[in-house]
Amino acid sequence: MTCFYGFCYMRIKTLTIIASLLFAVVNGDGEWESAHATFYGDAQGGGTMQGACGYGNLIDQGYGLETTALSNALFNNGSTCGACYEIKCVDSTGCHPDVSIKVTATNVCPPGGEGWCNPPNQHFDLTQPMFLKIAEYKSGIVPVQFRRVSCIKQGGIKFELSGNPNFLLVTVYNVGGVGDVHGMSIKGPDGNWIQMSRNWGQKWQTGEQLVGKSLSFQVTTSDGKMVQSDDVAPSNWEFGKTYEGKQF
Repeated sequence: MTCFYGFCYMRIKTLTIIASLLFAVVNGDGEWESAHATFYGDAQGGGTMQGACGYGNLIDQGYGLETTALSNALFNNGSTCGACYEIKCVDSTGCHPDVSIKVTATNVCPPGGEGWCNPPNQHFDLTQPMFLKIAEYKSGIVPVQFRRVSCIKQGGIKFELSGNPNFLLVTVYNVGGVGDVHGMSIKGPDGNWIQMSRNWGQKWQTGEQLVGKSLSFQVTTSDGKMVQSDDVAPSNWEFGKTYEGKQF
């Protein structure tokens, strides 16, 4: 139990419950909220390489151009990476009416510049192709409404392994359900579950020596749901390779 200024809470269970209530994801759809949106890159998407969430090439990893960077107010120090949003342009002559897009959070929109990503603003920086689906290019920035939605992904959760024999770093991506991973555990064939810690974005680490052992994973998302994938990586797994588990 942890206490701050008289308020006490149990870390894991209470935080996941609070997160679930805040996101208000019911049957995959949350409540509509107000924000603004801009775009980056060119007509081909641009900027589809690794960002603040730690993902690799977004095209290769299945995210395509349907992605967004979040302002700090939404990014939540990387814990929102992988969340999915539905966004529509509103109250602007530059809007394409009756059109909405669905995107996955894969990066952060840093403060500075015009200030749209500065706290406490809720802001989405979309790839140019996604922005053009909801608004005119000349608009540059438009008011939008957004809500959390379920992530629909093809195939299972992906685990990319990197590091060295004394340090294992796992990038988890292609996560369905609410999409944002808030807990990871790992286990060899003959041991107990080991809780991993967030390194940054959706990269999770452990100092346990697991080379030469088959690996199983437990992935817990912000709504408290957990998927267990047994023997995802065989005993001869290699650094730099990606392995596929179950899906939400």
